[in-house]
Amino acid sequence: MSSRRQSVESVLSNASYNHVKVPQWTNDVIELTMKRLKELNQPFKYIVTCAIMQKNGAGLHMATSTFWDNSSDGSATLKWDSKTMYCMTTVFGLSI
Repeated sequence: MSSRRQSVESVLSNASYNHVKVPQWTNDVIELTMKRLKELNQPFKYIVTCAIMQKNGAGLHMATSTFWDNSSDGSATLKWDSKTMYCMTTVFGLSI
């Protein structure tokens, strides 16, 4: 299981959407993901983003654009959902 999925599931798997808790949840997902990435001991700088949205039928579109070295830098996005919310987490890895 990926670091992102583990982080998201450990924070949100038993939660129901609550707008008051979203800021803490996003911080927790990002911090756990960064901790796990750091433990990999790879020569990268990381950027992690997390967006949590209530599942209520509204649309959500996200996009990213980068200007980097495709041979050494990269990104990965995870879409996770439950009955009450969506979570979109993206990790950007830039070689040092």
